[in-house]
Amino acid sequence: MVTYIWMQLVTSLRQFSPHKIILWLNRQKISESAILAVIAILVGMTSGISIWLFNQMFSLIYRTSFNELGTPLGLLERKETILKLSYAATRWLGIESAGIVLGRLGNWLFILIPAIGGLIVGLIVHLFIGKERYPGIAGVMEAIALAGGRLHYKIMPAKVAAAALSIGSGASVGPADPSMQIGANLGSMFGQVLRFSDERIRTLVAAGVAGGVAACFNAPIAGMFFALEIIIGELSVNTFGIIALSSVVSSVFTQAMSGPQPAFHIPEYTFNSIWELPLYLGLGILAGFSAAFYIRFHHFTRNIFEKWKAPRWIKLAIAGLSVGLVGVYLPQVFGTGYNTIEQILNGKLFGIPLLLSLTFARLVLTPICISSGFYGGVFAPALFSGAALGGAYGLIIEQIFPSLPISPPAFAMVGMAAVLAGTIHAPITSFILLFEMTHDYRIILPLMAAVNVSLFLSWHLQHDSVYTLGLTRKGIRLKRGRDVDVLETITVSEIMITEAATLRESDSLTMATDLLVQTRHHGLPVVNNAGELIGIITAQDIGRAQGNDNGVVHSVGEVCTRELLVTYPDETIGEALYRIGVRNVNQLPVVLRNNPRRLLGLLRNTDIARAYELALTRRKNNST
Repeated sequence: MVTYIWMQLVTSLRQFSPHKIILWLNRQKISESAILAVIAILVGMTSGISIWLFNQMFSLIYRTSFNELGTPLGLLERKETILKLSYAATRWLGIESAGIVLGRLGNWLFILIPAIGGLIVGLIVHLFIGKERYPGIAGVMEAIALAGGRLHYKIMPAKVAAAALSIGSGASVGPADPSMQIGANLGSMFGQVLRFSDERIRTLVAAGVAGGVAACFNAPIAGMFFALEIIIGELSVNTFGIIALSSVVSSVFTQAMSGPQPAFHIPEYTFNSIWELPLYLGLGILAGFSAAFYIRFHHFTRNIFEKWKAPRWIKLAIAGLSVGLVGVYLPQVFGTGYNTIEQILNGKLFGIPLLLSLTFARLVLTPICISSGFYGGVFAPALFSGAALGGAYGLIIEQIFPSLPISPPAFAMVGMAAVLAGTIHAPITSFILLFEMTHDYRIILPLMAAVNVSLFLSWHLQHDSVYTLGLTRKGIRLKRGRDVDVLETITVSEIMITEAATLRESDSLTMATDLLVQTRHHGLPVVNNAGELIGIITAQDIGRAQGNDNGVVHSVGEVCTRELLVTYPDETIGEALYRIGVRNVNQLPVVLRNNPRRLLGLLRNTDIARAYELALTRRKNNST
């Protein structure tokens, strides 16, 4: 159903002439922000619809395959069903001995469901998708950084089918990453069909990702911040509104179809004692180690499967078989695991050994499944592992400190966010996602403690997140959504402006204000009578001086900032970008290395964006 609707949408868009649409928009003199807002609404709506249908697809396949499996009891019932069907069918055919054989094979037939799913997924990949350089969100991030947000949206229907089969057949993967890819490809499709600029397409791709998270978890704010933290890499005023609009529209549709309830229904949490906080710090340490292991094992298994010279369908079948074998003893590892998460959060009696086994099983099986070629995400498995780890930790603490009013489900909630933050290196998204998924805002103190500890430890053990490590190993290092290595090919002298307006230290603040307004700069260099650089004056400097002057008239030299952060003409743009990020400034004076008082020009944030486009053009020309 999703694939059919997607193809109809693409066909409909092709019937319109992009050139005519652009000409019509130009004649109407509609503002750029208004155009992007309308497209963002379309991206959000189509993302919500597509992801809702995707959820129906994999849920139907999962119910058909496992018949509400999720507990050991369900597994036994499924085995009994296989036995009854086997004997009934063979008796009707009059071959009782075959019925006995099929009955004995019933358990093994059940184990083979993920392997069979892997074979079908491998066939879809071979026929319709082909080999991808960076599957999943890493591919979206690469497209944002190096290809102007241009994605191969025409193969997305096949990827949706592969993801639905992967999750529905029980592979240990989640629906979040495919949902984000659906939104990203829709945003890229609208941008490419309408022939938007690279910057607009990047914004629409990020808007689609936000809509994907919003629709998947019914969490519009988390979707917005995920797009800003992970996809764009920075909080930009120009993109914030477009991303927020798409996320809200997608969530509105999801709530209209599924209701406004949170993803998980849990009991109320109460913060009982300040003595609980050190215990949550301990959970953060465990979560940090778990997340670092999760990241490294992802790329360890990916290297193994890449070096294994075997057809993809064999790799998928082996990975599916491993899930099936583990699932005989731990059936909770099949599929998304949302039911198990909710049971843990509601305090259902799970023993400590079972919870620890589930934690380890997910941390191992998910990398195996994704590396072998199953289509799915790391979001849901990270939440699952965090809930199981936190639940086990809470039970252990409850036994060690019986006098404290310990609530193991509360530790499970915090564990979800802590493992997720350590895995994707997005703390704000993890905070807000937990709030929106549980509708419980009273757990903020333990949550902040555990998430920060987990992120700090995971980052020190493994600098790259689960999304960026693969890119880094292929020579792509992203910073603020851009490839820093590309920027290493451009020097400051190629991009800086040499005719920069300056102020003398004896000039008045009125003159400084007028020149700032005239040039539309955030700050201006200040020089002395000899033309030597002594500082920079900004609008903030002038405002502070005028607010505290008490009738005193100041000169530019008295209020300017003299502790300068500078760059040099022979430095690369990558080095300058790092320095700008450290101090969060908008521009850097360019000076001589052997004479830091000699002002050569200015390097602004807008110049860095221009440098990035120049670097990408050079890379394309060198590769052709």
